[in-house]
Amino acid sequence: MVITFIVQGVTIGAYAARLAGVLTTRIATSISLFNLFMTGGRLANLFSVFMIGPLSDSAGRSVAALRHRDAVLTAAYQHNFEWQLRLIILAGTMGMVAFTLMMPMFVYLFRRGIASFEARGSLPHSLFRLADTAVVRDVVAAQTWPGWGVLQRYDWRQLPLRMLVFNVVVTGIYAIGVQAAYYASVLDVDAARTAVSISGVINGIGTIAFTLFVDPTSSIITDQAVHGKRPIAQVKSMVLYLAITAIVGTLLSQLILWPAAKIIELVAYFFTHIRG
Repeated sequence: MVITFIVQGVTIGAYAARLAGVLTTRIATSISLFNLFMTGGRLANLFSVFMIGPLSDSAGRSVAALRHRDAVLTAAYQHNFEWQLRLIILAGTMGMVAFTLMMPMFVYLFRRGIASFEARGSLPHSLFRLADTAVVRDVVAAQTWPGWGVLQRYDWRQLPLRMLVFNVVVTGIYAIGVQAAYYASVLDVDAARTAVSISGVINGIGTIAFTLFVDPTSSIITDQAVHGKRPIAQVKSMVLYLAITAIVGTLLSQLILWPAAKIIELVAYFFTHIRG
């Protein structure tokens, strides 16, 4: 839960790179930092698999031993594992909420990172600057806690509705890619390995969908703001509502966890048990 909290939160914080790029007019550098954080977040998400794996193995062994003798107890083990997964997903939602509230700090962090990268010409050296206590103190001091007035100040209707809707869908699917696959592996223990392997396909589809439908639109809005075709306030609105729709997506993922797991179970059953 802690790993998921941090990983999902950092993914939200990466949105601040767009705004920092507009404020510094260093779009290419900000995109580089954005991609670094997004890729790092997706890579770090794979480490949660090491934590979910033992839970899945334990539940799978219990289900395999009891499924032909005690259907009620078998269902209880499956239900318990489902709620463990839901708590992990909830931790990701909480991480997104927390890091959304800390968005001003992330914007300052990216602005400072862009300036540091330009001065040193090395991204690793710029990242090492985060170990400096003075830098950490300045970053923390840049945090201002937003109030409810932020939602009134930034209007979502100025943004493409398609981008926001796709962000909800993509985030919802990505948030349960691993969890749904592991849940399916417990629902059908005979196809467990096949079910788990499908998680990579789901996450790959989510990444492609984000690249096709969300990232290009947000990039256009950012470029237009730099060239004066849009006010900077709309970029701030974009960052805010991309974060909010991502949170909505993870809440939606709670609803689609079981259906997604059943679909993966059926697909895994087909490839494992169907011959010919």
